[in-house]
Amino acid sequence: MLESTNKLKRQIEILGLCLSQNHPLPLRTFDLADIFSVEELTIKRDLQELRAAGIEIHSEKRKGVCTGGVLSKNKLAELIHQYSAVSFKDDIAEKSTSLLVNKLGEKSLANMVVLQLCIETRHSAVIDYETEHDSVEFRREVNPVMIFERDNYWRVLAFHDGILKQFHLNKLLEVRMSDKIFSAVEKEKIEDVFRHSWRSWLGTEKYHIKLKLTETWAKRLLPKQLMESEKITENTDGTVIFEATVNSLDEVAGWAAGKGKGIVILEPEELRTKVIRIAGETLENYK
Repeated sequence: MLESTNKLKRQIEILGLCLSQNHPLPLRTFDLADIFSVEELTIKRDLQELRAAGIEIHSEKRKGVCTGGVLSKNKLAELIHQYSAVSFKDDIAEKSTSLLVNKLGEKSLANMVVLQLCIETRHSAVIDYETEHDSVEFRREVNPVMIFERDNYWRVLAFHDGILKQFHLNKLLEVRMSDKIFSAVEKEKIEDVFRHSWRSWLGTEKYHIKLKLTETWAKRLLPKQLMESEKITENTDGTVIFEATVNSLDEVAGWAAGKGKGIVILEPEELRTKVIRIAGETLENYK
């Protein structure tokens, strides 16, 4: 089972590297054998099996290993599902994968493979990233540490200028592996980032929040366990006091304002102010 899993992962990575088109020289079968630490004959068998699966991939004398034709969206989604299952053990995220493939096409698989290889070999990645204002920041160097799915988007957690950030794979227009090696990241540091994530925001900040939930909201929300760090106190009137440590007040504020009546912010005051502002701005739409 392990051998077949490793083979599937390697074959998808071979395809992803060929699709990435970020190599100064053609990728030949012996280059791929060196990258994956296998015999060249193994790579040739991999290419044969990929062709048997309906993927046009060949080794040509001048071009090296290259693909022909365009992979369909359904095929790309299938490959990403398989790759995510054998590489970072995430659940198959249908909507996230569909959005990624629709936005980037073949680059969706190519970028994911290059990022995962950077993670496994601890090589820095150089990315072209689409910012919030629809401009593109070229050649940003990051140290990727984890690919994950959250809130309908595939994301990569990476260090940039010493700060841990998350990047949407939908906005990664290009990914290249650099020659730079970065130091391994402590597992506890990564776990701490996820431990205090409210829904999708990942950061190193920590804020203690205290909310009062009506009995109705308590019955809806608390069985799901919103946070690992949560503390629940039941009141005699049926209401509940919810306390937790989060890494983004803005995200909690947007969530609380969207729920409407029945969720009251007790602490901190900064969070109360944010919720009131969001609610006021929403009301302005109807005046």
